Amino acid sequence: QVQLVESGGGLVQAGGSLRLSCAASGRTFSSNAMGWFRQAPGKEREFVAAISRNGGRTDYADSVKGRFTISRDNAKNTMYLQMISLKPEDTAAYYCAARLVPRLGVRANEYYYWGQGTQVTVSS
Repeated sequence: QVQLVESGGGLVQAGGSLRLSCAASGRTFSSNAMGWFRQAPGKEREFVAAISRNGGRTDYADSVKGRFTISRDNAKNTMYLQMISLKPEDTAAYYCAARLVPRLGVRANEYYYWGQGTQVTVSS
C-alpha cells in the first residue's frame, strides 16, 4: 500500500507561484514513477507532469511546459510540483499519483495510487 497526501494548494493571483508537495508513505517510494494530474469542475482529469523512479526522466503536458517543474526527493519520500506564471486556466484540484512500475506514464489509468487532491485557484 502507498498513501499519498498533497499539500501546498491555495488561492493565488495570475502570474503568481505555488509549490505543491506530495508526501508518500507505505511501499518503497523510490521504486515507483509518480505523476501529477488535475481536474477542473465539469472536466475530465488531465495529465500535468510525470517523473521516473529516480527523477532522471520527466514529462509535461504542453499547457504547462516551461512553467511547471516536477521533482522528487526519495530520501524524504516527497514529490513536488513547482508552478510559476500561473494562469486562471490552471485552476483545478491537483492530484498526485503513483505507478507500480519505475517508468513514467502520462495516462491516468496507468497510475494505481492516488491522493485526495489539493485545490489550486488562480484569480485573474
